[in-house]
Amino acid sequence: MAVATTSFLIFAASQVGTPGPANMALLATGARYGFRAALPFVAGVALGKQLVIWPVGFGLMELAEQVPWLFTALKYASATYICWLTWKVANLRLAPGRAADRAPGFWAGLIVHPLNPKAWAMIVAGFTGFVATGTSTFDATLTIALCLLSCQLVLHPIWTFAGDRIAHAVAGRAAEKYLMWTLAGLTVASVLFVLFGGGAHI
Repeated sequence: MAVATTSFLIFAASQVGTPGPANMALLATGARYGFRAALPFVAGVALGKQLVIWPVGFGLMELAEQVPWLFTALKYASATYICWLTWKVANLRLAPGRAADRAPGFWAGLIVHPLNPKAWAMIVAGFTGFVATGTSTFDATLTIALCLLSCQLVLHPIWTFAGDRIAHAVAGRAAEKYLMWTLAGLTVASVLFVLFGGGAHI
């Protein structure tokens, strides 16, 4: 196949499902505002990744042939920023029912992935690791886009609902600190996976 779809779906699920800036935002939003109030934000986050996928597919894929080091530099720069963000994740504390402001909406969610280095890293890894040489740009981009969107539509609401439930279970307790440090550790693990195990080249 021009795109290793099954392998990429496994990779995409591992990336979309593991901790990162977007999932931390979803978890925190669900914890602070509740699952239902956060749904417009969830929809924006899911669709926002398309704003990254299509430009990467049509621009950076061709650019990579001329400047191959660009993908490596982008991946390591993104990963470095994610590691810095884990410190904030580790110190995040949940506060269910204490928010006086309104939950962030669709448009706030739409910009999450364009500003998310992990999203850029996983998309770049998808194009460089799972797309065969000579594949149609449109076919490759459409496949990557649909695979990621399908994973997001399943996993993003789960993170948001988990935030809602976890907030009620551990907020203000000793276990909250250990939970957030665990999530931070998993975020670092996901970065290492992108850098050193992000799919077999075909």
